[in-house]
Amino acid sequence: MTGMISQREAFGDALVELGAVNDRVVVIDADLASSTKVDKFAAAYPERFFQVGVAEQNMMGIAAGLATMGFVPFTSTFACFATTRVADQIRASIAQPHLPVIAMGAYSGLIVGKVGKTHQAIEDIALMRALPGMTVLAPGDGVETRRAVLAAADLGGPIYLRLTRDPCPTVFDDTYRFEIGRAVVVREGGDVSIVTTGQMVSRAVEAAAALAAESIQAHILHVPTVKPLDREAVVAAAERTGLVVTAEEHSIIGGLGGAVAETLGEHRPTPMRRVGIADVFGESAPNDDLLEKYGLTSGHIVQAARALLAARRAGTAATV
Repeated sequence: MTGMISQREAFGDALVELGAVNDRVVVIDADLASSTKVDKFAAAYPERFFQVGVAEQNMMGIAAGLATMGFVPFTSTFACFATTRVADQIRASIAQPHLPVIAMGAYSGLIVGKVGKTHQAIEDIALMRALPGMTVLAPGDGVETRRAVLAAADLGGPIYLRLTRDPCPTVFDDTYRFEIGRAVVVREGGDVSIVTTGQMVSRAVEAAAALAAESIQAHILHVPTVKPLDREAVVAAAERTGLVVTAEEHSIIGGLGGAVAETLGEHRPTPMRRVGIADVFGESAPNDDLLEKYGLTSGHIVQAARALLAARRAGTAATV
């Protein structure tokens, strides 16, 4: 891993890049342009930028209307507002007519600048994943964010794009090829599979290094598209090691862990552990303290892997 960049910075830069080659791209913001970095697009293409103020429901209606006229709208707000506050508008005006609106939810997960539980979106993947026809993207770093933005404009259907606030380690290089619906193997190993989404991929890489020091070789499968899930890749990862740990900065209910468990339950029953937020809300605190308290560090991934391996050695892996 090299360098640190925030996904919101990468998002703003990618929008400017996209706007130069696609004049159908428009951006609608709900009074958070400087926070989500769409102010970059506003400066470059003011005639295609719409500031609606603190009116997220209206923003989604405007986006739906623009989409019916042939535009490709990106909406911009925090993830907590992009999913719960506008749930009805997304469901009825965007998802049901299957319109090409990209709803970007910034500041997802726990690390949102000490603003506390009201602004920590820990259920957003579950909510968006349940909508028929909705694509859910959660890139792992700035490189992947840029490629996800470019790909999203060409999909032709509703997308929820989940981004984080603070700078995160760069996992992928400039040769990385992103494709909606495709998971990517970050590291090959034969002892335990770690399936990640979002910036948990960098913590999984750290966990794999720690496990390697114990002669445990972890296989890392990164899932930037939570829906539609790359079922073949998930099943292949399970078959490779026979043990699966999922890792996400999201509730363990309804997110990546749920999606992987559903897939493996139907296609390849496999002992697994879910690293994520338990059935609780967060709180305001420094980043490292939040990650430690709510079980989202690389160390927690290591502990889950060790527990699965210990259970297999004891002959009880099928029940963990």
